[in-house]
Amino acid sequence: MVKGRSLIEPLNFSVEEMEGLFELAERIEAKPAEYKECCRGNILATLFFEPSTRTRLSFEAAMLRLGGSCLGFAEPGSSSASKGECLADTVRTVACYADAIVMRNPKEGAALLASRYSDVPVINAGDGGHHHPTQTLTDLLTIKRLRGDIKNLTVGFCGDLKFGRTVHSLVKALARYPGIRMVFVSPSELTIPNYLKTGILAEKKIPFTETDSLDKVMESLDILYMTRVQRERFFNEEDYIRLKDSYILTPERMEPAKKDMMILHPLPRVNEIALEVDADPRAAYFKQAKFGMFVRMALLSSILGAV
Repeated sequence: MVKGRSLIEPLNFSVEEMEGLFELAERIEAKPAEYKECCRGNILATLFFEPSTRTRLSFEAAMLRLGGSCLGFAEPGSSSASKGECLADTVRTVACYADAIVMRNPKEGAALLASRYSDVPVINAGDGGHHHPTQTLTDLLTIKRLRGDIKNLTVGFCGDLKFGRTVHSLVKALARYPGIRMVFVSPSELTIPNYLKTGILAEKKIPFTETDSLDKVMESLDILYMTRVQRERFFNEEDYIRLKDSYILTPERMEPAKKDMMILHPLPRVNEIALEVDADPRAAYFKQAKFGMFVRMALLSSILGAV
């Protein structure tokens, strides 16, 4: 279905193809022993030009649990990029050694560029403030597993909506499901980009509202997708300091929320979700992290043609 294909942004795969990955992820989670050798002999290259914990380790854990092997680097300083090598040459070279490449890069469009020079599939693990499609697969699988379906939901996005690549990717993916409504909560400096509002949201006629108040919309939400204000996306440190504590989710703020509302967060968090919220049964972000490994197992085994 997706064998040999790159994943650069969420719309590269159809809804049906994503649903197939979710079904495979659920089978892997239920019977992991049946898949522990399916990628034996395959090598995954992880090229991380930007720091990562969850995404990189999740991919590496996924490949190892499928019986495959990993190579790569966790920071550009340990690669030939520090010597001035261009991305195209790095990718061409690594494609000689690996069967698939997972790449994170701080520059928007880097993953697409890499896919044009690679002889093996490229998976985008984040390109600047642009896209993070495997986090989107993680988010959608979490919603499907914990709510039973992905439709007829009011989804609130809170925090850094301007630079948040996980938000951009999830908005594009959710817009293809029926009955979705969106609420964007942010300070005026960090609002959702216009290209999404005038693009897929307009095309799919997705109803959405924008506000700077989380408290005013809390009771209407089925899902609250919290994000951190990202220091690395700011050119001005003063702007970051002024905005970084704009929204902090506390147990008191949760009181008006629906009893079955789900709190998601791509992690890492800084202080935008108080530690006390972790005990709330609606907090799903650590389950979300675990689902991420299973959906990446499904993605890798499918792209490599192992299932």
